[in-house]
Amino acid sequence: MRHKDENKSEAIFQATIDLLNEIGFSDISMSKIAKRANVSSATIYVYFENKEDMLGKLYSKVKGKMSEQMLAGLHSGLSTRQACELYMRNSLRFILENKAYFLFLDQFLTSPLIGKLALEDTTAMFAPLYEFIEKGKQSGELKPLETVFLLTYCYFPVTQLAKAHFKGQFEANEERLQEMIAMSWDAIRA
Repeated sequence: MRHKDENKSEAIFQATIDLLNEIGFSDISMSKIAKRANVSSATIYVYFENKEDMLGKLYSKVKGKMSEQMLAGLHSGLSTRQACELYMRNSLRFILENKAYFLFLDQFLTSPLIGKLALEDTTAMFAPLYEFIEKGKQSGELKPLETVFLLTYCYFPVTQLAKAHFKGQFEANEERLQEMIAMSWDAIRA
């Protein structure tokens, strides 16, 4: 059995993200990934059972990195509003600093492939944020709606701001972010 090299695994992940963002899911193949990662096709199978296994693990890895940054600075001393603002700020920072990861997740989540893969539930990665939202609902600060639904009103405005920024439509600056935060808070507060 061949020894696994963390650098090769990372090269395979990065090559996959780059290719998916360039050519999409339908045109990607293990041979294209191997070529981009400068490894043999056989090497990929040392790390992953098949393309679906690789994509599922890549998705979990990117979501893990995303959750780490989105939850940075979150602590029990924050109010619900402060937690939502921090989440939005952290989300925008993650997206702007990790454009390739964001584009991968955005494409992955809208692909029919997601329904075919047995993906690990990533909800636990965001548990502290869910707890803040639950606490806000219980205290009457937030509307009594599904937690995921409330969080979408914080996350999706930020993604749209980032997409407009990437397209050069306008800059994702502090003023625009403050506007998004205020509108999102108005949408979810009780």
